Amino acid sequence: MLNKFFSKNYDSPWQIAWRRFKKHKLASYSLILLALLSLIVILVPWILEIGFHYDSNVTRIDERFLPLSWQHPLGTDDLGRDVLLRIFYGGRISLAIALISAFFSLFIGLAIGAWAGYYGGLIDTLLMRFTDAMLSLPQLPLMILLAAIDLQKVVPDTLSFIARGNTASMIKLMIIVVFFGWMTVARLVRGEFLSLKEWEFVQAAKGIGVPNRKIIWRHMIPNCIAPIIVATTLSMGSIILYEAVLSFLGLGVQPPIPSWGNMLNNAQEYIRLAPLLAFFPGFFILITVVSINFIGDGLRDAFDPQFVNRR
Repeated sequence: MLNKFFSKNYDSPWQIAWRRFKKHKLASYSLILLALLSLIVILVPWILEIGFHYDSNVTRIDERFLPLSWQHPLGTDDLGRDVLLRIFYGGRISLAIALISAFFSLFIGLAIGAWAGYYGGLIDTLLMRFTDAMLSLPQLPLMILLAAIDLQKVVPDTLSFIARGNTASMIKLMIIVVFFGWMTVARLVRGEFLSLKEWEFVQAAKGIGVPNRKIIWRHMIPNCIAPIIVATTLSMGSIILYEAVLSFLGLGVQPPIPSWGNMLNNAQEYIRLAPLLAFFPGFFILITVVSINFIGDGLRDAFDPQFVNRR
């Protein structure tokens, strides 16, 4: 009897969460869709660049506004460029900006929230009041204001190389998004740390002289990783929308680098002549953001089954 009890294999918390996640059909289908889309936008441009030396920015004036065909499944734009391939290239840029910005927002929010929650006192008060002040700001208008700043006129001559080149607009956009994107994670981590630091295993680690840094990184952060994953996943959808809005206004990713946002910006001039030029980038933004939100909802249900009963 005892042998049967001790030999039984028990599922880990991650296996249990994965099983719950798979029961969320919309989240499962969204994960498959997002994985396929990510593979396509990564592999197709890479194969075309390496294998066929294809340049998505080459113009073909004699092929402007071609209709949907086998050669051009989504037609061509005002400069004769294939719309489908530019959507793939633009998707790579938009997803990369979302992923990198979400990572740095997570890192900053994790550091501030962990520091405030673990040490408490004056540190907690100062950091959380600063966080509350940041949350109270109107984010989108301030993003537009900061994105409108011309770095070439602000950055000193010794650092002018940062403000030049096609990647400067992307770097500026990511910095702006990260600047306004860390607060939710910080508050979430701080709340988890306030609870965890009273648990027995943390008190025992303090009692035997384990350094604070090791307690934070080895004992406390792994125990609050689930809600952090959920918050970071949901933030990626917002970042894609912010990128699309700023690029649509001409303040984000700058041509000739394609992104879904600046493709919408380019299409507005030809909305009557070729309305599909605006439809396709908007459609890909829609399905990507909705898929990410469904995945985040599924992760929340998987890691917090009590939330399902409270809804």
